[in-house]
Amino acid sequence: MTGVRIRAAAHYLPSTVLDNHQISTWVDTTDEWIVKRTGVSERRISEGENTSDLCIQVGKQLLETSGINPEDIDMVLVATFTPDYGTPSVACLVQAELGATNAFAFDLSAACSGFVYGVSVAQKYLLTKQYKNILVIGADVLSKITDWSDRGSCILFGDGAGGVLLGADENALFAEKLYSRGDKVITGGFTKVVNPLTGMERGEYDFLKLDGREVFEFAVKEATANINEILEQTGMSIDDIDHIIPHQANGRIIEAIAKKLKTSLEKFYVNIQKYGNTSAASIPIALSEMFKNGTLKQGTGKKVILVGFGGGLTWGSVLLSI
Repeated sequence: MTGVRIRAAAHYLPSTVLDNHQISTWVDTTDEWIVKRTGVSERRISEGENTSDLCIQVGKQLLETSGINPEDIDMVLVATFTPDYGTPSVACLVQAELGATNAFAFDLSAACSGFVYGVSVAQKYLLTKQYKNILVIGADVLSKITDWSDRGSCILFGDGAGGVLLGADENALFAEKLYSRGDKVITGGFTKVVNPLTGMERGEYDFLKLDGREVFEFAVKEATANINEILEQTGMSIDDIDHIIPHQANGRIIEAIAKKLKTSLEKFYVNIQKYGNTSAASIPIALSEMFKNGTLKQGTGKKVILVGFGGGLTWGSVLLSI
């Protein structure tokens, strides 16, 4: 199967750092309690930048790094469940700001699995050979739907965006396995039907809610099985994989997945301590960091598995060669 080549990677984070000590001043918690249960020490929080603003910064970096002209972008795909508007989509706002006048654009909503789903969708368009340059960006501003009085959830989340410029490569590895299961274990942003027939009172906005224990068990079980399916599909062993880039949901989840796979935690890229759970942004932020710090270099042939899991419920993995 024709694979994809990452031609550029980038990320953007709000400048404001919110650490655990600050959170402990308004909810009953401590830095030690948060780190022990989640692995998070600090996170970035927007002071007004919306999802499209973060994505636009990523898009500008991708254009600059790759040297590609905006007019040569064929498609802009943004994975998010915290858009600025119901319409226009975040992707359309990014397209306009970048001047990608020949592209078509749309958003994809798969929560924390959104970027993995996005890479899969992009690969299908690249297979047609009608499209050559696709921007896939994962971004969420979770702070705008977080209940900051709930210590069980507000300690987890952060804001950010990351993305890649993808092109087709017949010599690149590509394998995938994606799933979903309609289940309201994680919910956020419910929109009530309000009209003259139902009554005009909108009520309180629905914050992000999750069942922490059920999410933990789901993530560990399904992500582990999903990675094993990719290995079986490709005839590889876990030792053949150079890096696993998991959704940064919770440090304890990542540790548990590594243990179940009977492999070293060092194979997993972990940065949740700095950024918290940034939903669809977490995997592309990690990818971008790995390119910037030299862990990944284009053309080296390293085998990387991206694994996402989150609301929907959704989960899935993609194997790439770098």
